Amino acid sequence: MARVSQEHLDARRRQILDGAAVCFARNGFHATSMQDVLKEVDLSAGAVYRYFSGKDALIAAIVGEVLGQVHEGFEEAARSAPPPPPDVLVSSVLSRVLATKESVTVDGRPAFPRLVVQVWTETLRNDELASLLREGYGAVQQTWARIAEAYQDAGMMRPDVTPDHVARTMMAAAMGFLAQQALFGPAPAEILRDGLRGLMSVRERHTGSQSG
Repeated sequence: MARVSQEHLDARRRQILDGAAVCFARNGFHATSMQDVLKEVDLSAGAVYRYFSGKDALIAAIVGEVLGQVHEGFEEAARSAPPPPPDVLVSSVLSRVLATKESVTVDGRPAFPRLVVQVWTETLRNDELASLLREGYGAVQQTWARIAEAYQDAGMMRPDVTPDHVARTMMAAAMGFLAQQALFGPAPAEILRDGLRGLMSVRERHTGSQSG
């Protein structure tokens, strides 16, 4: 019997993950059964269970993959000296992640933003998923704090701001942008870039005292 190539195994795994993502984005985790996933990917139970032990394993794999992509994107920037400015950095990483998921759709719209919101909701009642998310977001937060420190070292950012606060704010901007897409429909990451660029251009207005 001919050996199955690694390329074929990877493609099959991708097929299962994308099909599960569509199901989860469409109906949520609790309303989705493994039978729904099998129907979506048009595979037998044996073919799917060869890769994943069940629904929780699918959820963990999807979340882990996305967090890994986001983390690697920011890690790449952190290795630059200095890193790209925040407007360019956040929009480019987010745009890259969205591009890898654009073929996965629900009712003609990208499934990924809806899936993200479903994941956030599920973490409120799923301790294992919450732990996975905390670990993943914690790694991204640490990377962003290093990026903020690099900005300060390069004289690009005021030194009296706590790097961790910058990290949490930039993560909030990206997360909020994804939530908007889930609620209101697709939007290019350039919107986030331009909005951050505008905020970054704000300068304090100092009014001098007037003599009477």
